[in-house]
Parts: sequence; C-alpha cells; structure tokens
Amino acid sequence: MLAEFNIVPVGKGESMGDAIASVLKIVDDSGLPYKANAMATVVEGGWDDVMNLIKRCHEEVMKSAPRIITHIQIDLRPSKPLDRLTEKLRSVEKRLGKEVKK
Repeated sequence: MLAEFNIVPVGKGESMGDAIASVLKIVDDSGLPYKANAMATVVEGGWDDVMNLIKRCHEEVMKSAPRIITHIQIDLRPSKPLDRLTEKLRSVEKRLGKEVKK
C-alpha cells in the first residue's frame, strides 16, 4: 500500500519547518520506504505499519500545535508487489518516453 500524507499545524504561525522536520525524523526512523516532496510524504508498507506511522506523526505535531489538519490519500492494490513507490513513476515515464522532474 502507498499512503501520501501531510500534516498541517494550525495556529502556530506561517512556518512549518520544525513540525515537518520532526515528522520526517519519525518517518525515517520507521524503516519504511518513503519519499518526501515539497507538499507531502509518500510511505509504502502494510496497512497497520503505515497507519500506525501516520498516527505517530499526527501525535507528534499535536504536541506543538493547538490544532492540526491531516490529509491522507491511500492507494491499495494488493495484487501488486511492494516497491510501487518507484515502479508507479517508472511506468508513467515509460509511457512518456522520458523521465519526469523529481
């Protein structure tokens, strides 16, 4: 399963760098494959592992913000093996005939 998520602290001002850093430390320490980008993080793994990770990240940000909004988008395709984190993009690049910007 792939899950893309972002956590937005509300009521702490404009900067979110500290919250993002604390979340990415938790994600990195989890050992699950992931890719971070400018707007979200995509994690790959089993349902329980991924959802527990997102819950830990959610709870971490709650420690420093009076309110947070968490967005989660899930792509669950049990018939496909793991490593979809990179394979989905490779499939699109093959159809395009070139690499996309990363």
